[in-house]
Amino acid sequence: MSLTVVITRDVEMRYRGFLGSAMLEIAPGVYLSPRMSKGVRERVWGVLHDWHGSLGSGAIVMVWRDKSKPGDIAIETLGTPPKDLIEADGLLLARRPAGSDSGVR
Repeated sequence: MSLTVVITRDVEMRYRGFLGSAMLEIAPGVYLSPRMSKGVRERVWGVLHDWHGSLGSGAIVMVWRDKSKPGDIAIETLGTPPKDLIEADGLLLARRPAGSDSGVR
């Protein structure tokens, strides 16, 4: 079991109700579960993924501890350019795939 955090932005109210039933809302759109099992995390992400696929609005980021990933952190995203966490010279960096719109002009 590991600490899991979900951050939502510009999503429908159904997300708040669903996430609030499984996690603690510590700030508007920020949900925390100190000890979420892998199975529960995967089911929660499955619901969010399905809803986002049909509703298609807003952005969702899920982060949890995973010792097999760089920095011991895993990340999933919906609705934003996907990000990968990488280690470079001892620093943990968030990398967007080449060609993704960074919003900087």
